[in-house]
Amino acid sequence: MTDDVLIVHGGTPIEGEIRVRGAKNLVPKAMVAALLGSAPSRLRNVPDIRDVRVVRGLLQLHGVTVRSGEEPGELVLDPSHVESANVADIDAHAGSSRIPILFCGPLLHRLGHAFIPGLGGCDIGGRPVDFHFDVLRSFGATIEKRADGQYLEAPKGLRGCKIRLPYPSVGSTEQVLLTAVLAEGVTELSNAAVEPEIEDLICVLQKMGAIISMDTDRTIRITGVDRLGGYTHRALPDRLEAASWASAALATKGSVYVHGASQREMMTFLNVYRKVGGEFEVDDAGIRFWHPGGPLNAIALETDVHPGFQTDWQQPLVVALTQASGLSIVHETVYESRLGFTSALNQMGAHIQLYRECLGGASCRFGQRNFLHSAVVSGPTTLQGADLVIPDLRGGFSYLIAALAAQGTSRVHGIGLINRGYENFADKLESLGAKVERA
Repeated sequence: MTDDVLIVHGGTPIEGEIRVRGAKNLVPKAMVAALLGSAPSRLRNVPDIRDVRVVRGLLQLHGVTVRSGEEPGELVLDPSHVESANVADIDAHAGSSRIPILFCGPLLHRLGHAFIPGLGGCDIGGRPVDFHFDVLRSFGATIEKRADGQYLEAPKGLRGCKIRLPYPSVGSTEQVLLTAVLAEGVTELSNAAVEPEIEDLICVLQKMGAIISMDTDRTIRITGVDRLGGYTHRALPDRLEAASWASAALATKGSVYVHGASQREMMTFLNVYRKVGGEFEVDDAGIRFWHPGGPLNAIALETDVHPGFQTDWQQPLVVALTQASGLSIVHETVYESRLGFTSALNQMGAHIQLYRECLGGASCRFGQRNFLHSAVVSGPTTLQGADLVIPDLRGGFSYLIAALAAQGTSRVHGIGLINRGYENFADKLESLGAKVERA
């Protein structure tokens, strides 16, 4: 038996209730933040996903004690005995996640050095790590490139600096935050990412004793302190997973109640969902999403950094747009290769044409370059089951949605990649009445 292939018998609306826990884009970073503390931290609402397991393993390699807390989904992280890890052990994690790059600042503060192996992650476009290293050099780190990775030292300690991001990158903003909080002096970060998960990370760091202010012009100022303590924090819910289930309900003409979904972080998505023709109802415990019957509406959609329409919402929604009446235009402005997943949808019967031009909105940084970053989706089309190989995390879940909506049977290969960001997704599918089998 292997969990790497899921057989999906499509054509049945998904119906029922599932729960989302803490955000994949916050929880592993909050775990890394615990390295900065002089006392244990307690993190709640932690999902059982691969990125969490990778970070847990890396923390334990560096002497952090990680144990389960009193309630389900709670971790207690004790950094009292941080130590250097064996390079071979760290390298065993190479290629499994991009999170190790965020260990640099905390390890430089705690140990004076750090080793970062080669990095993995989803193949959806350029996510250069060089800028992370440029940021660390600005703080005073020295970096030596070795055959098996990068070795960093801070011979004179780390000092605050002024940094302007060329693009409001989430990863670069996290790098600055995790490095600046214990750096000497003030750090000013301009053109920062301001996603809800960034705000939640700032809340974590403030609980530890950090001094961080956010201005309305995407400027974050961090005043370094001498010492940080631990934190107790409940991670904000995963708005990206919630939107994926919402799109699955729409594409399959079903209804899903998502326990833990939060309206505030999903307002942009909810507006678009309503424009397409989906319905939702918000209460104190979550959000119910459903297809009300009748035709769906074609739309023009442009992804953007927060507070715009998130790129991670785009791929699952595109599957639903194959069932909308008319021509939908999708302009991807965050990752230049994120529309590559549509080729498999076309093999299933969708009509999606990709373009190098910026369609349906203002020009973006990919417009004058040779990237297929705009799509025209013509619908509605009947999807047919197929053999599918998962390309990346969100594209993978999108393939699952397409298989659920399709007529006939699909074999979805490489589903282990979905475990990076979707907790117990196969069990959730079964609880919603989906006809799936583990091959």
